[in-house]
Amino acid sequence: MNKLVWEQDFTSEAADLKLWNIRLGNDLLDNDGNAVYPGWGNGEQQFYTGRPGNLSIGGEGLELCARREVTGQEERSFAYTSARIDTRDHFAYCYGRLVVRARLPVGQGIWPAIWLLPQDQAYGPWPASGEIDILEAKGRLPRHIAGTLHYGADFTQKVVEEFTHELEHGTINEFREYTLEWAESYMKWLVDGHCFAERRLAPGMPFDQPFYLLLNLAVGGWYDPVEVDEAALPAVMTIASIRLYQS
Repeated sequence: MNKLVWEQDFTSEAADLKLWNIRLGNDLLDNDGNAVYPGWGNGEQQFYTGRPGNLSIGGEGLELCARREVTGQEERSFAYTSARIDTRDHFAYCYGRLVVRARLPVGQGIWPAIWLLPQDQAYGPWPASGEIDILEAKGRLPRHIAGTLHYGADFTQKVVEEFTHELEHGTINEFREYTLEWAESYMKWLVDGHCFAERRLAPGMPFDQPFYLLLNLAVGGWYDPVEVDEAALPAVMTIASIRLYQS
């Protein structure tokens, strides 16, 4: 996994979002674009936009910004805005070492995530075709991170395997390298080169297909169901670079 095969350097003057879809609203959509669950299926409180105040590229990289900002869609009103982007239909991969250099925001109720979903749902709808969370963090716990696998035959039989880690020095509010090493027989989660979790992949697990990349910054939600500390807003998740290495 030493050959660089794909790169997004958001600190470059030529950086853009041509390979990214900008997702809008508060609803999780089905494959036909129909709303199926509010709150992106997670009870999230933000409304995603593509406005410069929520999504921009600056000197330090790509910035996803959550704000205390009332907005609405028809008869629904939301107290927060933020950003969510993904590479579906533009970039997906199976196996490799994906390295994301990022600085994450802190604050109660803030939920940054770097994760993967299947490009083609070869084994059926979620969770049957799997989900790989490279990095999730609860903003009120600035020294804690997690990587997670989701899979299972259907929603009633879903399996959630979460691997947590406490940073030895500093917090998530510093630039760090979050890495997923994904091979046919295993996955490893690393931070700044330190492997904090490994999972051997068994036959029948759905992690042998191409997955696409997602970046989002949620406000509220079931991952950490606490009151949002609005003093922590605006909160910014900065992605400096993303690099994929394969053998």
